[in-house]
Amino acid sequence: MVNNMEWFNVFGLIFIVVIMIPNIVFAIKCKGGFNNKWRNKYVEVIEQVGRFGCFGFMIINIPGTSFGWWSDESFALYLIVDAILVMLYCAIWVIYFRRNSVFRALALSIIPSILFLFSGIMNRSVLLIIASVLFAPSHIVISYKNAK
Repeated sequence: MVNNMEWFNVFGLIFIVVIMIPNIVFAIKCKGGFNNKWRNKYVEVIEQVGRFGCFGFMIINIPGTSFGWWSDESFALYLIVDAILVMLYCAIWVIYFRRNSVFRALALSIIPSILFLFSGIMNRSVLLIIASVLFAPSHIVISYKNAK
């Protein structure tokens, strides 16, 4: 069953939708949005390429670049760890919703970075791993520079 998911990962879609909920709520409640104090176009482009790659490759498995889970146990581990990371991400959003801090910025950038990289490794998705490696350092540095 697990390896027969082929090109579409419904669990990846669920994880992406759930982590987007607090971001959408933030965008609606804070009309002014996010104030980007640190500008580095090169890093911002890498972050965006990585972000959209991560979103896409969490959901879509391109044949020949994604080799599925090693076993049913690794699939179960993927579900458990990803669910914990998503719950932790949402909890930090709720607890620190109106408080800007370096902790919040780092937590909300490191958790999805781990989520994407772990998912790529567990699903043996080359493209998700590449997108994660682009996304993680750029997202973390942008978040940190804007929070301090």
